[in-house]
Amino acid sequence: MQNATLLWHVSLLAPDEQKALALGGLGFARFVPVVALSLLGGLATDAWDRRRLMLATQIGAAAVAAGLAVMTWHGMTLPALYSLAALGAAFGAFDVPARQALVPTLVPREDLPGAISLNAFVIQAASVGGPALGGLLIVSNGVGWAYMVNALSYGFVIGAVLLMRSMPGPADHRRAALSWDAVIEGFRFAMRTPVIRATLLLDFFGTFFSAARSLLPIFAQDVLLVGPVGYGWLYAGPAIGAVATSALMVPLVTRVTHRGRVLVGAVTMYGAATVAFGASRWFWLAFVCLVLTGVADAVAIVLRNTIRQLETPDHLRGRLSAVSMLVFQGSPRLGDVQAGALAYWIGAPAAVIAGGIGCLAATQWVAARTSALKD
Repeated sequence: MQNATLLWHVSLLAPDEQKALALGGLGFARFVPVVALSLLGGLATDAWDRRRLMLATQIGAAAVAAGLAVMTWHGMTLPALYSLAALGAAFGAFDVPARQALVPTLVPREDLPGAISLNAFVIQAASVGGPALGGLLIVSNGVGWAYMVNALSYGFVIGAVLLMRSMPGPADHRRAALSWDAVIEGFRFAMRTPVIRATLLLDFFGTFFSAARSLLPIFAQDVLLVGPVGYGWLYAGPAIGAVATSALMVPLVTRVTHRGRVLVGAVTMYGAATVAFGASRWFWLAFVCLVLTGVADAVAIVLRNTIRQLETPDHLRGRLSAVSMLVFQGSPRLGDVQAGALAYWIGAPAAVIAGGIGCLAATQWVAARTSALKD
């Protein structure tokens, strides 16, 4: 809910002629902490108790959401919104590696693909209701209450973490040392493992070029003319497709024999659906295109996370997750910046179409250069 509300709030605060640049600025504000802190977050995950680390980050994220609500009620400004969004991203730089590294310690190795699919399903299911609820709250109670409900929702996560049995990090003899070499060890491992390196490149190019989500407020307000409720549905569209697909992936993921090929096909579909969305001028067609991006993204998320977790030793999981987070959280934020700037110069629809074409071209380039993806 928070991401969708932030984008809508920025579009309300910015002057019409600077709306695209302001949305790109939000992406940049959240990109900087990810780049600066994610590798440290991965090291912390491999060095400390993952459960306690996740508990601390969830409390911090709840405080940020509450701060957004209070500031909105007392007069939010763009600099203040950017600052709080950056602080939330900083907590995420420690939360995501801890969360991802916990999953393989909870289930046997043979059940890991199914667990990753189920985890993706739960996350995407929450992403469906969140933006839609956020749109309704904005219409009925205002942006501030959308933030406050989001803050209260963290209580459920905090409660679940408190009920979880204490999960240690890797065995003591494999705990990461607090050193610079330990920080970059995960990055070295990723770059030296061809199939992991290829999944990271596909993730980067797909999310960098196909940054349509950051421009959804412009599409809702100026292109499709559907207002905040329509915006909520547009924002939830990818998650709706991802929920249905993630549910199917839970029983089917173990039957996928050529994971690299299917992954390339999914990212190709993602780029093509993005191009179609940028060209659409009818709300329901645009919605279907966004649903298709969610379908493709769900397949890609499950396959690349399965590949990475199966190929990574446990004592490196946190740091490899941090490298992955640099890509799957950092590149969309960087993509938001380029999408906002491009939309400012050539318009939002043309910017989205150009990004989708860039995604298609980059995907074929990576596939052609990586033999591991043909297995």
